[in-house]
Amino acid sequence: MEIAPKLGDRVDAVLQRLYAEDHEQRRLGLPTSQRTRNIDIESGRFLFLLALGIQAKQIVEIGSSNAVSTIWLASAAKRTGGTVFGTELIPERATQANRNLAEAGLDSIATVYPGPAAESLASATGPFDLVFIDAEKDEYSAYFDRIVDRVRPGGLIVADNVTSHDCTVYQSMLRSRSDIETVTVTLERGFEISAKI
Repeated sequence: MEIAPKLGDRVDAVLQRLYAEDHEQRRLGLPTSQRTRNIDIESGRFLFLLALGIQAKQIVEIGSSNAVSTIWLASAAKRTGGTVFGTELIPERATQANRNLAEAGLDSIATVYPGPAAESLASATGPFDLVFIDAEKDEYSAYFDRIVDRVRPGGLIVADNVTSHDCTVYQSMLRSRSDIETVTVTLERGFEISAKI
């Protein structure tokens, strides 16, 4: 089954392999702590189109895992002349992510940095056009606070899993701010899409 044929054979082949591995992890019933916890295919396409649509050049990803979402974002950045700065807490997974990016031919566009996002983000240069947050849900507000001042006016902050998990604290915080417009999109596990105004 082709997943992303318009993104090129290398990207499509890597995504096919990674989605097959993800499917097998779920079939085996592995606990979430042992799974790669990737975004679904339609969510990946959505992120790609969102990044492409706003012509995002400076993209930041918090919680890259093994780079499935990074590949979708980097495929957009390849067309906009941009880059992706990814973060991943688990060093071994960051290594996998960078191998997968190289296999997809996107390692000149995207890099995943190992370790706590708060440390990695200190070296990320803004202003950011698009930030994708897909990490521990109770830390979403803290991640938002770390990056919001470096997001350009009109830039987007997209958080995943807001309908599959309880993200009400994060969503309430967004709605209390005068400098943010936000909407919940119920595609698959749910995105919170926030624009800085």
